[in-house]
Amino acid sequence: MAFIKEESEDVKIEETFTVKQEDLQEQTDIIEENKGSKDEEHHVKIEEKTHLETDDILKRRNKNRFTCTQCGKSLGRKDNLKIHMMIHTGEKPFACTQCGKSFIRSSHLNEHMRIHTGEKPFTCTQCGKSFSCSSHLKQHMMIHTGEKPFACTQCGKSFSRSSNLNHHMRIHTGQKPFTCTQCRKKVQQQIFSHGI
Repeated sequence: MAFIKEESEDVKIEETFTVKQEDLQEQTDIIEENKGSKDEEHHVKIEEKTHLETDDILKRRNKNRFTCTQCGKSLGRKDNLKIHMMIHTGEKPFACTQCGKSFIRSSHLNEHMRIHTGEKPFTCTQCGKSFSCSSHLKQHMMIHTGEKPFACTQCGKSFSRSSNLNHHMRIHTGQKPFTCTQCRKKVQQQIFSHGI
């Protein structure tokens, strides 16, 4: 795909550059995955409402923004806000015919179906390992590249996953969010048994 840049009336400056189609697709996939996972992680189901009832609580903010009246999230399109509202209503219209698990987006159902089919279309070019999801391949590639984008602000130690950084931060904060079910002692990570 090539783009040409033009400027002013008398002067025409042309710069041609290309963007690989697979780079565009990867960025699109990453954006879609992040949208879905963040929406599901950071919101809780507040009450049951039908799809039609959500229209009543859609609120338009500014000229081109739509705001969720439940959590204040602002989106650029009304359709995206309707999809977002499903997080609050609990509506999941796309159901797996194999196991019954339901999803907000059809793309999430399609990804889920790979569990049942065993399909793993994303393959590592370095070692040949295959994955059912492009984000899992991206995470795996960090093993080969050594990329660790999540750094501790206290000691500088880096991690490939944000969850590992969050766990590490407990060392500095002293936070102990879990309680042993056997001895009731507070601990930094979840344990299942003392191994006695």
